[in-house]
Amino acid sequence: MNLKGDGWARMSIFGVIAVAMVAPFLSGNLYLLNILTLMLIFIIFASAWNLLAYSGQGSLGHAAFFGIGAYASTLIAAKSGLSPYFTIFLGAAVAAFIGILIGLTCVRLKEWFLAMVTFGFAIIVQTITVSLITPITGGWDGIASPRLLSPEIPGYQLLEYYSILIITIASILIIYSIMKSKIGLALSAIRENELEARAAGIDPVKFRLLAFALSAYIAGIAGALEIHHIGYITPEIFGVDLSFWPVIYVIFGGLGTLAGPVIGTIVLTIIWEGLKLLGLTFGRYIIIGVLLIIVIIFLPKGLVDLPYEIRKRLERKSH
Repeated sequence: MNLKGDGWARMSIFGVIAVAMVAPFLSGNLYLLNILTLMLIFIIFASAWNLLAYSGQGSLGHAAFFGIGAYASTLIAAKSGLSPYFTIFLGAAVAAFIGILIGLTCVRLKEWFLAMVTFGFAIIVQTITVSLITPITGGWDGIASPRLLSPEIPGYQLLEYYSILIITIASILIIYSIMKSKIGLALSAIRENELEARAAGIDPVKFRLLAFALSAYIAGIAGALEIHHIGYITPEIFGVDLSFWPVIYVIFGGLGTLAGPVIGTIVLTIIWEGLKLLGLTFGRYIIIGVLLIIVIIFLPKGLVDLPYEIRKRLERKSH
């Protein structure tokens, strides 16, 4: 994995976890707690997209798997009466299954051809949701989704936050284990040079399909968590913006790194919400766009590379 020093990545993530553990006690504001909860969910989503990118594949329609996981979990929970804490993994399995079907048809495509296929797939899924299966999904009006925890439980918001924090940590650890395993080495080899990977006996199609399935599964978990947290789901979950946000978070934080999706999501969420408090609406998009351009130009490896760039400049000045 391109960590450029596992120590920095581990230290960053441990620091984030430590802050996340105590953050709810720093303020009793329920709005802030809701923002923190959604931020954790999007860390999972961004990490899922990053795992796919690590294999040399691109997706501009990952909201499809985010939404499929959410709808599947909602419908299973509503029909069976099972706890959402169980159905989120079943919904994610449905997203992974659909991901495998999509992957079988297009994993041989180059990065951005694949990205356009996934983009089109997200639009198709949204169209089907609001037309062919409206009796099940409620069309644009949407349907209620069982909450993770009943509002009747005292302090349910706090309990929900910590349960999502545990799932977030588990997701990051699983992704880290994958990256450090033989699977991760194979994915890295395929991304760097597919011909050499084939010569070494690695089957690019098999490993890319595995990465696609794993990424879709984790994205499905994120989608299910968001909807069970909110308590309502509409086809807007397949929107273009939801496909682009994980891409922005990852590029901003550091593409192909473990800490990148975490740092990118946290920093941009703080900026986004801060600008909102200042009364900016559409202006937020302009500012985020400008910041993204600046990072791409001056920190092409993302914010995770900032300490190394600072150290490099200080060493130059000292000499």
